[in-house]
Amino acid sequence: MNDIVRVQHDQIRVQHDQIRVQHDQVRVQSEHTLRSGGGVKWGAVPAGVTPSWVADMDFGIPEVVREAMERVIRDGQLGYPFMPDGDPLAPAFEGRMRDRYGWAPAPDRVRVFTDLIQVLQVVIEHTTRPGDAVAIHVPTYPPFVATIQRSGRVLVPLGVEDGPDGWELESDGLEERLRAAGCRLIVVVNPHNPTGRVLRRPELERLAEVARALDIPVLSDEIHADLTYEPHTHIPFASLDDDAANRTITATSATKAFNIAGLRCAVTHIGYEPLRRALTAAPLDYFGQPSTLGRVATVAAWRDGDAWLENVRAVLADNRARVAVWASGYPELVHHAPEATYLSWIGFGQTAIADRPVEAVLERGRVLLSNGAEFAAGTSVDTGAFGRINFATSPARLERILEGVHRALS
Repeated sequence: MNDIVRVQHDQIRVQHDQIRVQHDQVRVQSEHTLRSGGGVKWGAVPAGVTPSWVADMDFGIPEVVREAMERVIRDGQLGYPFMPDGDPLAPAFEGRMRDRYGWAPAPDRVRVFTDLIQVLQVVIEHTTRPGDAVAIHVPTYPPFVATIQRSGRVLVPLGVEDGPDGWELESDGLEERLRAAGCRLIVVVNPHNPTGRVLRRPELERLAEVARALDIPVLSDEIHADLTYEPHTHIPFASLDDDAANRTITATSATKAFNIAGLRCAVTHIGYEPLRRALTAAPLDYFGQPSTLGRVATVAAWRDGDAWLENVRAVLADNRARVAVWASGYPELVHHAPEATYLSWIGFGQTAIADRPVEAVLERGRVLLSNGAEFAAGTSVDTGAFGRINFATSPARLERILEGVHRALS
């Protein structure tokens, strides 16, 4: 098997050489910096274990973001913000959606929050009642699973299947099932976490048709949109047609693509008029606000950070190819190269470690993956034989991660 993998690695060497410049321009942080810097990805694991779990990158942040925050700190401008011309996040968001995705959001529908988990909590609270059903593709981001369940709503899992051409996310024949379940909200995670699948226009349109037939809103989490790989294209759900625009709550953030999750800043576009009314009637500061540094960093990233982002995307594309080459040497694994994100969803169900793959990789390989069971906890979907690899790291660390999984499989 190792000889096969070595040949396949040779096949992507040309690609690696072509993007060496991008590797040089992306600063990979040292392990000492990562372990001592207060981040959970490295700080929560013991020495001798390589983390490949939580969705942070090992690449630091763009210089333009660092400089923008340093100016604010140097000038001591950390008091209550004064924004006489309105929140700068709104035009930064509008410009990015227009320039990158061809969608023109309505300025008066933009609202800011601290993160997307808070957005989901707010949307659930104001568009559904306890006992109502909320539909979402499962497996999905673990805090979304927990938020739906702990709010007293019924989570209706939409299927995610291993298909011949990649991961297949259920979109056909949903209307009657969701009507019978009492579904009052559809949550779409696109690009999808953990599979990295990018939904095609027909799939999005079928989901929009279900929402229209049931007359319910859609919350579209598009936080990974900027990390979509060619030839795939991200399509904002709200851009499908006028009806979709008027029932969609779009939620996004610069945190994933620009590695600033700790700054807590999210932006929404609330097309669903009943939710806009409810939020307008709520106390002004009921939902809080992003911090000054979160706001400054997000605006700098969206307006001036794309050169850094393109270099990072090139490194991620190379690492993505490395994982695919490695996985092809293990026919017993389930793996499809993600169409977006820096996360690979891997099935160990046909291996000797199927019962406890993440524990086996940690014990034998000294590598920590995200536990697949957490992406469907408390639902009827069994993802215990899956693990998620985070490949947003240096090629050398990625080799260490893959070698650790190999040791567990051996």
